[in-house]
Parts: sequence; C-alpha cells; structure tokens
Amino acid sequence: MGLSTVLLLAATLQADAPVLDNPYVRVSRNTAPCASAQTPECVDRIIVALGNIDLNSVAGTRRMVRGDIAVFGATDSYLAPVGGPYFEVVLKPNRPAVKSPTENIPPEKNAIRHDADAFVIFEERLEPGDTRARHTHSQRVVIQLNKTTLQQWPEGEPEVMREMRVDQAAFNEPVIHVVKNVGGLPLRGIVIEFKPAR
Repeated sequence: MGLSTVLLLAATLQADAPVLDNPYVRVSRNTAPCASAQTPECVDRIIVALGNIDLNSVAGTRRMVRGDIAVFGATDSYLAPVGGPYFEVVLKPNRPAVKSPTENIPPEKNAIRHDADAFVIFEERLEPGDTRARHTHSQRVVIQLNKTTLQQWPEGEPEVMREMRVDQAAFNEPVIHVVKNVGGLPLRGIVIEFKPAR
C-alpha cells in the first residue's frame, strides 16, 4: 500500500469520525450516521445548518440556512443533507444523569427554537456591549455561529475572557454566571441544553 493510499484512507476515516463524542452526545460534521430511525442508539437527533443545505425527509425537502435546526425523534428518518456544511447532533438514549446547577435561572435575550421533555434548543444572542444577567446552564452542546469575545463571571471562580470558536461543537459543563459581549460582532449560537432531572 502506497503513501497516497494510506493518506487517503486516513482522511476518509477522519471525515467519518465524530467531532464530539462523550457519554451524552455524538456530533458528526457533514455526515449523518443516524439519518435512519432504524440505526441503533439513534433516537433524538438534531441537524444544525452551518450553511445553505437541503434536508430531505418524509415531510419533503426543507431548505435551510446557517443557524436553522431540524429535530427528529425516534421514528423519524431523513437523508443526509446536501449542498453545504452541517452538524448532526445525536443525544444518546442511555446517557448518565444530567448535571445541573442547584438553581435554575433561564438566560435572558435568547430565542427558544425547540422545547422537548429532556432538552431545549435555543439561539443564543447577545449584542456587542450587552450583558446577560446572572443565569444558569445545565450540560449542553454549543455551536457558535459568529466570532466574538465574551467576558464571563462564573460564580465562585475568577473572571474569564473567551474567544468564541466558530463552526465547532463544544460540550459545556453546568455553570452559574454573568456574561458580557466585549467583541465586535453579536454573539450568535445554537445551544442544545439538557433539562435538569425532575
């Protein structure tokens, strides 16, 4: 086997590998291994458009733009999106108990996009110079759509400055904090947050 064959095989395997995989979620970029409802462990699935894509399911073709989401349950199937970049986010059915702060203070200024029994999806928004008052988050997947800088005051910890990494999926742990957008662009992201156990 030549070097070019090995490199091609490595690139192919890397392209199919999840970009985020832990006991709670599996996130794949530009591939949809859980498109079929028949695939084991594929129950709650979310497509997050990073560009213009077409998503086909029994409901027809849906044209999606950057930041749009489509949510599929246990009995829903779809075809892998075409036309542009996207994430497929799979919430693992046998995940551990969700970690949450002792308080539940919803973040202001965000837009709820989907509200289910076990999770909520919202579009995170914060204009430059604006501050989000003290609020909480449970464990969550965060996909940032704009590059900006946040100043954060996590409760019981030192102040931090965070550069938002665009078009990447991150898994964030529970937090109570205050946030200010000190960057030049609005904060815009898709957050898939687990709800606290009842």
